[in-house]
Amino acid sequence: MTAARNQALATQARRVYLEALVRGMTPLVAAIGQGANQLQSQGAPHAVMLARRDAVQAWHKLGPNWQMAVVGALRHAAVHGVSDNSREHETTSASSQSQKMSLVDDSTIEREITSSRLTLVMMDRATWEFTDLRTRMQALEAHDDLEPLDLLRAHVIARIALDAWTRVGLDTHVWLLLHHDLHEEFAQLISEAYHETNRWLIAQKVLPEVDLRPFIRRTAQAAAAATAAATGVPAPAPAVAASTPVAPASGLAPLTVPSGSGELPRSKASSQADEVMAQLQRVLARHVPGFPVTKSQVPARPGGGKPSLAGFGTGAPARSGGAMPGAEGGGSKPSLADAPPAATAAQVASPRLMGAIKHAQESLQRRPGAAVGGAAGVDSGGSQSAPRALEEIGARNQAFKQVLKQAANTPAERATIEIVAMMFQSILTEERIPATVRVWFARLQMPVLRVAVSEPDFFAAADHPARRLIDRMGACVMGFNAAQASGPGAERASNDALEREIKRVVQVVEAYPDTGRRVFATVLTEFEKFLDHYFENENQASKRGVSLAQQVEQRETLAIQYTIELRKMLSEVPVQDGVRDFLFHVWADVLAVTAVRSGAQADVTKSMKRAAADLIWSASAKSSREDRADVIRRLPPLLKTLRDGMSHAGLAIDKQDEHVRSLNNALAAAFTAKTAAIPRERLDELMDQLETLEAMLPEDIEGGDSHVDEMLVRDLSGHESDGMEVVAEGGSAPTPAMVAWARELQVGGWFMLDYRGRNEQVQLAWRGLRKQLALFVTPKGRGVLFSLNRMAAFLQAGLLLPAQDEALTVQATRKALAKLDADPDQLLK
Repeated sequence: MTAARNQALATQARRVYLEALVRGMTPLVAAIGQGANQLQSQGAPHAVMLARRDAVQAWHKLGPNWQMAVVGALRHAAVHGVSDNSREHETTSASSQSQKMSLVDDSTIEREITSSRLTLVMMDRATWEFTDLRTRMQALEAHDDLEPLDLLRAHVIARIALDAWTRVGLDTHVWLLLHHDLHEEFAQLISEAYHETNRWLIAQKVLPEVDLRPFIRRTAQAAAAATAAATGVPAPAPAVAASTPVAPASGLAPLTVPSGSGELPRSKASSQADEVMAQLQRVLARHVPGFPVTKSQVPARPGGGKPSLAGFGTGAPARSGGAMPGAEGGGSKPSLADAPPAATAAQVASPRLMGAIKHAQESLQRRPGAAVGGAAGVDSGGSQSAPRALEEIGARNQAFKQVLKQAANTPAERATIEIVAMMFQSILTEERIPATVRVWFARLQMPVLRVAVSEPDFFAAADHPARRLIDRMGACVMGFNAAQASGPGAERASNDALEREIKRVVQVVEAYPDTGRRVFATVLTEFEKFLDHYFENENQASKRGVSLAQQVEQRETLAIQYTIELRKMLSEVPVQDGVRDFLFHVWADVLAVTAVRSGAQADVTKSMKRAAADLIWSASAKSSREDRADVIRRLPPLLKTLRDGMSHAGLAIDKQDEHVRSLNNALAAAFTAKTAAIPRERLDELMDQLETLEAMLPEDIEGGDSHVDEMLVRDLSGHESDGMEVVAEGGSAPTPAMVAWARELQVGGWFMLDYRGRNEQVQLAWRGLRKQLALFVTPKGRGVLFSLNRMAAFLQAGLLLPAQDEALTVQATRKALAKLDADPDQLLK
């Protein structure tokens, strides 16, 4: 009795849905007619006016016929279902031409593109209403899910509308001219139809509160567990990355410290990325038979070698866009000879699928905006805007998804195609990235898919080179205000340089389609080198601040190293404490400043070193009258040199007076012979060591001397200038996890900084060689210098907030998982 009633309710719900669609067709057609009239009344060149006139006339003549055709097709489909003749035709065509690797002709692709664009617009508007309706229909009809060609699905409505359009004689160019109104009205129509049907079902007491969890299909693992319980045979454990924690039901990932002594604490961002990858692995293991679930691999970071593209042909193949931007400057030719090897063994993808991916990539390179090049292209005066090109490429990629799935041989390949498509759909709709850059990101979908089908760890490792490349490029252009891309003058030129580099990177990836992860690792290294050069030399907002920050780091590093070497030199020399402190805390900095500004071997630098030796000798015991007279004679020029050096280092007059008084006390003690005498031979030896002080400094300042690292976080406030602020206070002592997070921040990322009463966007433009200093710059060019611990403290206090809570590809993966949680069957359709 209950089953019969449920079936009756389901049948009536479908009638409600059908009638809502049929009723809505009349206002839909009227709205399109009004839009056509408004389009014709707008000013445009003569050729465009003629095209519009012909299109509007065709619509007014055939629009009523199309309405009747759509209504008739809807009623026929409600009774007899929807045929799949077009797909059968595509499959047959693909099979007959498999030897040539040509899957479908361009007309089929164009039809799929138009249908996909309409479907995407409808589902963007009606996703939640559709999810609720599908859940209620599953409950009534006792099915796992709606049929692929169920009339309730948006893509079926889109196909019916397009088939009717062609049958009544309306041209594709008419659709392109009217597509904005068509998209808007169909999105409104299907949203209202879903809403009306849901409202009717709620009135019938069918799931007033929708809970999706009871309707998630029981997985193979759950079934195995049930069988094990019945038979007593243990069920196999799911293949999940062993080192990855189970993702919490809600909230952000906690800060974690890996087990085992000696390992560094992990940041929240790293933990979250691993959890997303682990969750994706679990979903794939549950829903995709035979998917090669892998343990997360962490490939070597770029920079350990010098990867390049040599040995892969004599040159890059022809690419759209002409010569590679950035290559004309005489830079080294890219080469992959030394690129890091793949972390895992490659999967062998089916030749038919690889041929389909190649066909899709070549189509995108030949025609990056083909569908807009018809009437719409004329409408825009022959130039395609970035948003329109982006919409076209996104729709084309979605259309190719269906063609690629037909070419796939295994469920794993179909699942890979679906997940990559979902990820790029998220990336291409990220409004914080300028549309001109997203156009180039869209061109990476097929190269990434090629890597994903052959390297399973793309879905297991957040550090996969392909992911990291997209994340780095996205972070650099994802400011809180992407509108600065249209800024004036020099700023616009700087942004153009960054966009040109992104374009070059994409073209290099396209040029080497068969090199797998190696080309991604290579161009990632090149892009990171470009960023260093870009912020130091090309970005008008940052180059002055980077120069100042580099001078600060060099000065501080030299001062610390001078201090360390002076301590070693004077460790066994009887020097009065006041003089010793002056040499370590003041004169080492004077030597560093002089060496940075004038050079280590400059006369002024040598005079500062001699002053140090003279001071040590003057402060030693003077028991003879001759020595005392010599001190009195040499004291005035010595004090002048000391004052000149302190002034050169930026010490205030009152500080200089304080240090001079302390030194006078030391000299007075020397006259009364209360200090030990320094032999003349030892003084000569000290002078020789001071003359060659630089020779004792470590050559590799990137090596990471722990003494230097610890001392480099001292007070930097003395380096404040008009162009650079130094953050000397704020926040509390950071936790190790926060320090780890601060250490992970990469050049190019955008942040919001709350400091000195200002809350403004800043970009990380420079990291010191030892990662102990970091420079952020505002769009207007003001620099803000942090030490590592101070930056960690600001992150901990929420005074420094990243523009991205997580990396771009991690966010895209999370959004894909949310869609799969609602409809896991998408993986295998």
